[in-house]
Amino acid sequence: MPFQPAGVYGRMPHMVESSGTSPPIDYRVEAAKSWLRQTYDEIGANWQPITGDASYRRYFRTTVNGESRIVMDAPPELEDSAPFIDISKRLRARDLHAPEIFQYDLEQGFLLLEDLGDGLYKDLINEHTVQALFDQTFPAMAVMAKQVSDVGLPAFDEDLLHDELNWFTDLYLGRHKGLTLRYRQRKAWLGFCEELVAAAFEQPQVFVHKDIHSCNLMQTRVNSPGIIDFQDAVKGPLTYDFVSLVWDRYIHWPRPKLEQWMEQFRLLVSPGTDAQTWMYWCDLMGLQRNIKIVGRFALLRHVQEKHGYIEMIPMFYRYILDVLPRYPQFSEITDWLRSEECAP
Repeated sequence: MPFQPAGVYGRMPHMVESSGTSPPIDYRVEAAKSWLRQTYDEIGANWQPITGDASYRRYFRTTVNGESRIVMDAPPELEDSAPFIDISKRLRARDLHAPEIFQYDLEQGFLLLEDLGDGLYKDLINEHTVQALFDQTFPAMAVMAKQVSDVGLPAFDEDLLHDELNWFTDLYLGRHKGLTLRYRQRKAWLGFCEELVAAAFEQPQVFVHKDIHSCNLMQTRVNSPGIIDFQDAVKGPLTYDFVSLVWDRYIHWPRPKLEQWMEQFRLLVSPGTDAQTWMYWCDLMGLQRNIKIVGRFALLRHVQEKHGYIEMIPMFYRYILDVLPRYPQFSEITDWLRSEECAP
């Protein structure tokens, strides 16, 4: 999910008041420092909070024995870090640049990670740089799909895909827009969802990062791109990571570019699939994901009271309406979602 500024959760239980006018003491940071001192002689005094994700994990940049490192704080009662460690090993086993894990303590919820720098694709990608960045990224994504083990990963199954699509009707249309679906609308919606899910399972099922976008890829000095925020990896549809990248929330690409990249990636991962089928898979997978995101942002606003996401809905809604009219079988859904009552 999207990144947000460190500290977005306000004063969490790890913060305790100090006496006088001093700032609150962050006991999780103090515990992490104590943990590191058991192994390392020199721990930096300055711990710089860096951007985090939409979880309860926090990240700090500091120095350990003179080397820049990232400390992940993942309170074990809120976050299970075992999948992060597992997926990092799988990626690195195929020479993909997940951050090296130097030390971890699952009971306390601390990890010491390689510092990949500050070269987020989000800050680097534009119409002039995008092709060079994708030329180095697509081969890495092809390795993920074709070579990284998916054994034992959770399955991105039909129930999960349908549940995510239901966020849109229940939380975006229902809670956010105040709409109740009529019988005809619900019937059309169910048929539409069935086709999206069927298209997802016509594809090969492979290792899927599940949140590839320009905040989770980094340009690094060696073995670029760096890959982060991979702990939710699943076994799922081949096109999922690709559509996550090209339908990004920070920049809208014209359709000819999208189709150019669809073909470029097809030749890397599935050259035996005809181009029309591949485009259909990409478009319908993109619809599923972007519909899910609109619903997810409504959930974050109305259930978890995280207000910053709602302003990003219009871009993802635009992605949905860009693709739907290309498929005449979805005309009823297209007209409905274009209506004033549904649009953001």
